[in-house]
Amino acid sequence: MIKTRMFFEPRTRKRWRLLLAAGIATVAWFAFKPNDTADGIEHLDKVQHVMAFISLAFAASFGWAHKARNSLFIAAGLMAYGLFIELVQTQLPTRSGEVADWLADAVGVALGLLLARELRRRT
Repeated sequence: MIKTRMFFEPRTRKRWRLLLAAGIATVAWFAFKPNDTADGIEHLDKVQHVMAFISLAFAASFGWAHKARNSLFIAAGLMAYGLFIELVQTQLPTRSGEVADWLADAVGVALGLLLARELRRRT
């Protein structure tokens, strides 16, 4: 049986940070690649934004010590990253930056941080 507590110990922070870096790179690749396919599912892109930023916030939360100030820095940093993505997309011919996407990012950040907090509380 795997002990979940070991995933959240200070000695594992470097791994969480590496996972965060990989997540940021993956999100950037998806955000900046040419959008040449129609998904056909209404609002799927908003769900993708929420899920991506839940993952980023969750990994970031365990990459640094659990303090309220760190959560604020994580939220601000990820929101700045989301804004950067939307601004870059306004300059790409097959993409468009949208405020609604950025708001979906905010929902994802909030949910990711809340999920991490709840998991810490239970372990």
